[in-house]
Amino acid sequence: MKYLILGAGPAGLTVANKLKRAGKTDFLVLEREAVAGGLCRSMDVDGAPFDIGGGHFLDVSRSEVNKFLFQFMPEEEWDKYDRDSRIVVNGKMINHPIEANIWQMKMEDQIKYLKSIAVAGCNLGTEKPQDFVAWVYWKLGSEIAEDYMIPYNQKLFNKELNQLGTYWLEKLPNVSFEETLLSCLEKKAYGTQPGHTQFYYPKKYGYGELWLRMAEAIKPHIEYNKSVKCIDFKTKTVTVTDGSKYQAEVIITTIPWMEFSEIIGMPDEIKAGIKELKFSSIQTEYFPNNLNTPCQWIYYPDPALSYHRILVRHNFCPNSKGYWTETNSQRINMEASSDNFKYMNQYAYPLNTIKKPEIMKKLLTWCKKRKVVGLGRWGEHQHYNSDVTVDLAMKLAEIIIEDE
Repeated sequence: MKYLILGAGPAGLTVANKLKRAGKTDFLVLEREAVAGGLCRSMDVDGAPFDIGGGHFLDVSRSEVNKFLFQFMPEEEWDKYDRDSRIVVNGKMINHPIEANIWQMKMEDQIKYLKSIAVAGCNLGTEKPQDFVAWVYWKLGSEIAEDYMIPYNQKLFNKELNQLGTYWLEKLPNVSFEETLLSCLEKKAYGTQPGHTQFYYPKKYGYGELWLRMAEAIKPHIEYNKSVKCIDFKTKTVTVTDGSKYQAEVIITTIPWMEFSEIIGMPDEIKAGIKELKFSSIQTEYFPNNLNTPCQWIYYPDPALSYHRILVRHNFCPNSKGYWTETNSQRINMEASSDNFKYMNQYAYPLNTIKKPEIMKKLLTWCKKRKVVGLGRWGEHQHYNSDVTVDLAMKLAEIIIEDE
């Protein structure tokens, strides 16, 4: 075929559907699972949807993305929510982000936080550090660093945080001492709001329903239960575990690069870089009892708790009950194992390690010259949300279509 797409998650399904709608049908999608959706798949658990990959929502802000996706699942099938996310810190639940909601803490804690922000390096004009932990102190001050950012990231990503770079942290809100002080005086949030300030979630289904419909729209062009093991750059051929071979003019890969057990025709230096890429695995677990809170999700930096986040299902999924937790695979307490439904996501979050930008630039540039394109969270090894992934996939498909 002309185009071979590896992976039927949001990235692969978007490219495939854009091609089909443009009249390009010489493509095939290979998916290792029995159903489409990738990390955004949903299952029925206890009579309601359970999103196996954790919390996935459709951000309201990308109108072109949503216009495209609503062709498969119309807007009237979605509820729109104002984001209500919380953090439990120092035994008190406050709104997220922490730096905008210090005013909700006890007065003595507000004073401590304000003093630490006032003398944070970024507010004193000191030189920006290059290692992760020092950067957090420099940017946010010691109280936010020690009570929230450092323990939370240790739970989510890696105990050895200085393996992480600082290049990805620029997206954090600027902590202005003046704005933080003003929020405490006026008792309201100031500053930049986080992503998904408003979001959509299906009225009757889990988030995975959207991707099932997109897969159905290209049904003749998907093969399931096809786990890729080898890619040959010399012949642009992909081999799957059952021995089947697929050859294409252009290969678009949305799967983790670590999944290729054999790569033929790639320089050893670039292959060695792939081995240095890191990721975290996350287990989701369902609990049937309702929580007495109006929020949709809660962050837990407390190291004594194994999980780092709770998704309060009954606050965004109509006619459901219960909640689910997200726990890094390295923190799962086997002794406290329950009979609850659990799902392990081997590939959950790409880690932003120090060398990753250099590794991925070399890898993607070299591959692109050979008409192999990395796309999406795993093809680009970037922590993209689904709406960002769809946006990138739409733009790639448009370039492909224009070039023909």
